[in-house]
Amino acid sequence: MPRYFKNDAPLASRDPYKQLKASLNRLVNDHPPASIKPGGGLFKGPVSVAYTLLILQQMYPDLEVEGQLLGTWSAAYLKQAQDTIGDYPGPKPGKCGITDDILALLAIGAATSKDVDMVGNLCDYSAEALEPETENEFLYGRAGYLYLLRMVKTSFVDDQKTLQLITDTQDDVIDAILDSPRPWKWHGKTYVGAIHGAIGIITQVVFTDPKKYAPKVEADLAVLLTYQYETGNWPSSIPPEKDRLVQVCHGAPGVVNSLVSIKKYFPNLEEKITKAIASGRECVKERGLLTKEPCLCHGITGNALALEDKDFEHFLTYTTGHEMKSMEKDGMLEKSSCPESLFGGEAGRAWSWAVADKGLDKRILGYNDL
Repeated sequence: MPRYFKNDAPLASRDPYKQLKASLNRLVNDHPPASIKPGGGLFKGPVSVAYTLLILQQMYPDLEVEGQLLGTWSAAYLKQAQDTIGDYPGPKPGKCGITDDILALLAIGAATSKDVDMVGNLCDYSAEALEPETENEFLYGRAGYLYLLRMVKTSFVDDQKTLQLITDTQDDVIDAILDSPRPWKWHGKTYVGAIHGAIGIITQVVFTDPKKYAPKVEADLAVLLTYQYETGNWPSSIPPEKDRLVQVCHGAPGVVNSLVSIKKYFPNLEEKITKAIASGRECVKERGLLTKEPCLCHGITGNALALEDKDFEHFLTYTTGHEMKSMEKDGMLEKSSCPESLFGGEAGRAWSWAVADKGLDKRILGYNDL
């Protein structure tokens, strides 16, 4: 199967609200709570679906799917994870990013119920994040833990004591990241992209406190910009291998999406970042219609979020239920291993249709949306 297909059709668009509802209907009917295997935190599994629905419920408080409000569905998926949490090993050094169910459940619980004890429990797990064997990337490491802390912090702006606890924890984790040898590595390799690599680490550090930390990672970002190929893509890792992956986790889409969201914090690099984004977007438009099932992490859905309005809308037309069935019929669709999920499937598609419908900044839920 080819990795991508040609982007040679006239620009098109679909009704985003209609497609959002269709996506949510597929989600609850094809992947009901009891059918989803626990585990995966915000990345995949029931917690990832619950988090997506929780956020969408805030945007669409009256929207019902199969006769139930989105908040009711979110609670049902959360319960699926909570019912098995006693058997779950929990965070440990090297496994404390966004994929951990216990950390994700604590963060969601603390943020939604404003439970101070849950915040304390979440911050206590910084011990695992600060262990030397814990690496710095987003999926399993310190950068992902920073996202969870940021999620919680927004709910405690009026509680100075709790706010200080979260801030102190963030500072400890970022100190560990910044004290790590460069280049940052994961499993012995120097990754570049959003999920395992340098741009993901930089983005989470900057979003935690832009004024304080952007100057401290400016040199790292400047080096990362030099890695861009003439094609506009970025290598998966350094030293560069074959220029082949154009997706959020490895390649231009994740780097571009990150750069767009942090650009304003790096005035000294503004011109270079602007050029890098423009070149990266050309690469995504040329090679970003992937044959992998449309998703945020490694599919058309995430690639769409790296593009500007008309191209964004056009890419999303290839993520409808009808279009996916056509691709599958033509033998041009590589099925997802986690088809329900935020980063690997239907929940992420629903998020992107909501971005289109509401005209939101094109951010990746669970990564750089807050």
